[in-house]
Amino acid sequence: MIDNPDRVEQFTDEIAEMRLPGSRSSRDRALLRIGAVLMVLGILTGVAAYFIGHGTTNPLQQRDAIVIAVLGLTVAVVGAAMFLRYSLAQFLRFWLARSSWEEQARMDQLTEALRSSD
Repeated sequence: MIDNPDRVEQFTDEIAEMRLPGSRSSRDRALLRIGAVLMVLGILTGVAAYFIGHGTTNPLQQRDAIVIAVLGLTVAVVGAAMFLRYSLAQFLRFWLARSSWEEQARMDQLTEALRSSD
């Protein structure tokens, strides 16, 4: 790792100048939680539709249960997509910052090696 604390401060300042949303953005966190809630809600709706459909012999109620089950499946898929999108965004944001930091560290080491060889 780099022993230069000035470089750490410079890196932090450069990231702040980019005005990127932080990894703890309240909007991203809220949408991640909404996605998780939608997944659970969709699954529970599907299970409820199953019991509605199998608890009656009336074909009209059974068809209504099929529609409810399809809506529950749709809600679960949308929730899973939201959850996946925002959890991956959080991970990739960390990965990009880490990659940028490591690349800068390599460049600093290379620069120092070239200076010491002269």
